[in-house]
Amino acid sequence: MGGAHTGTRSRTVTAQAPPARWGERLAAAAPGLVALSSYRARWLRKDLTAGLVLTALLVPQGMAYAELAGLPAITGLYTSILCLVGYAVFGPSRILVLGPDSSLGPMIAATILPLVGANGDPARAVALASALALLSGVITMVAGLSGFGFVADLISKPTMIGYMNGLALTILVGQLPKLFGFSVDASGFLGEAVGFVRGVLDGATVPPALMVGGLGLLLILALQRTLPKLPAILVVVVLSIGVTAGLGLDERGVDVVGVLPQGFPPLTIPAVGLSDVALLLAGALGIAVVSLADTISTASAFAARAGRTVDGGREMTGIGAANIAAGLFQGFPVSTSGSRTAVAEQTGAKSQVTGLVGAVAITLILVFAPGLLRDLPQPTLAAIVIVASFSLADLRGTMRLHRLRRTEFALSVVAFLGVVALGVLPGIAVAVALSIGNVFRRAWWPYQAVLGRVPGVPGLHDVRSYPQAELLPGCVVFRFDAPLFFANARTFREQVTVLTRPDPPPTWVIVAAEPITDVDTTAADMLHDLDVTLNARGVHLVFAEMKDPVREKIDRYELTRTIDPSHFFPTVEAAVAAFRAATGADWRSAREPDSGGPR
Repeated sequence: MGGAHTGTRSRTVTAQAPPARWGERLAAAAPGLVALSSYRARWLRKDLTAGLVLTALLVPQGMAYAELAGLPAITGLYTSILCLVGYAVFGPSRILVLGPDSSLGPMIAATILPLVGANGDPARAVALASALALLSGVITMVAGLSGFGFVADLISKPTMIGYMNGLALTILVGQLPKLFGFSVDASGFLGEAVGFVRGVLDGATVPPALMVGGLGLLLILALQRTLPKLPAILVVVVLSIGVTAGLGLDERGVDVVGVLPQGFPPLTIPAVGLSDVALLLAGALGIAVVSLADTISTASAFAARAGRTVDGGREMTGIGAANIAAGLFQGFPVSTSGSRTAVAEQTGAKSQVTGLVGAVAITLILVFAPGLLRDLPQPTLAAIVIVASFSLADLRGTMRLHRLRRTEFALSVVAFLGVVALGVLPGIAVAVALSIGNVFRRAWWPYQAVLGRVPGVPGLHDVRSYPQAELLPGCVVFRFDAPLFFANARTFREQVTVLTRPDPPPTWVIVAAEPITDVDTTAADMLHDLDVTLNARGVHLVFAEMKDPVREKIDRYELTRTIDPSHFFPTVEAAVAAFRAATGADWRSAREPDSGGPR
């Protein structure tokens, strides 16, 4: 009886387990969908309002950023629709807004335009951009599912500031000809700058175009400064359409958007060859790194304000899904928009329904009112992009780096020059290389210090910070602020050799080893040779505060055959006390002639 009862309970538990597991799997794979399933009706009014306000930004910015990427303006709307839907299902953030981005536009153009060919076939450009979105989406999703979120940390903040400053200047110069009503047949910052100047000097400027674009630019900047809650871009778009239609500016040389293709784009597999995929891959990697860094930093900032935390892996999966969705419907790569997310938050967005409202609104425009933006001037789109370029630049952050840390300021400047001189894609490669190189440089030449006692201050301290510090005759306390590995092993040896050079030499060199988090085999061989050399001169190598995992490696390397096992101490103070007990030495000012040790 009891056994039958137990079996029944067991079968009941087993029958209930799969739904729970499926729920967990669904939450892991599509957290946005799970969040939407618990939607509260009272949020709908605010989400509708925020979504409609957001649409006012998404439409002109999407079209402008599509042209920035070298694509037809309509693709910006296709991209906006699908990425919003993709992230609403697979993204974990409640209010994060994805879409075409000004920082990715030049990267997309730099990747696809060399492959389009001299005839500039728009259909091929769209296919290549869609393939690029699929590649970057797959890369991002794989990185998120595999725990490779660290790729977003490959660009340090100083190099990112320099990269964005260079990108801002490149975008600005590239949009100036369109603002003035003409085009330039050139590539690269220098070529576009020279082409623009020549065009102006040769009289290629179209005055009505410069008027509508220049006034639009000034009005956006003025409204953003004086009335920040007003949708400045929407106001300028409406006014410029009215002015263009009323004055017939399209007949006076001003390029306009024209009637958009009606309807929703079909599901389309990009028609590209394997050779194209190989060439697109480098651009996709760069786009993935930049979009991930931007998305995770933006998501973290907004989540912190709401008292939440960010799951980097899920964010990567969400943005990957958004890119794949865009790529399957004639779209291009997307990223997070900090400005559009801020607008959504300020207008009361409660969930990703805000983004879905925006997607539906844009779809309705395409299906029922494709001529709504027919008279939108191209110079106005250029003005919108130029305003976006201003927001990319961080001159205040650059000056802060100059004030606080010159080496990081120099990294920022080099990253800036890399974008301006070499181009957008090589610029991101330069930024990543600089970030990695800076990490390696810090480990290669780490900070090193001789420590002394400062009367009235507990502990031992850097004698460069405290010139009045006292030293122990016959003993040097040395700190090396990095793991010991093949690249800095020689640096460590040379510095210890310098410290033991006085005549007579110190008898103990106490290494404050707490910052040494690792010792590789190259460094272990160096320590062995160094200890043998020092012992021959009557100098002993002593370690204090060495971490247990590092000490285990020391034992594994059998270094205690040469380094006395008794010369490992739990604290620096214990090592100093042992030396004083053995020698009777007492602390003395470094200025005293018989103080011993380094000067």
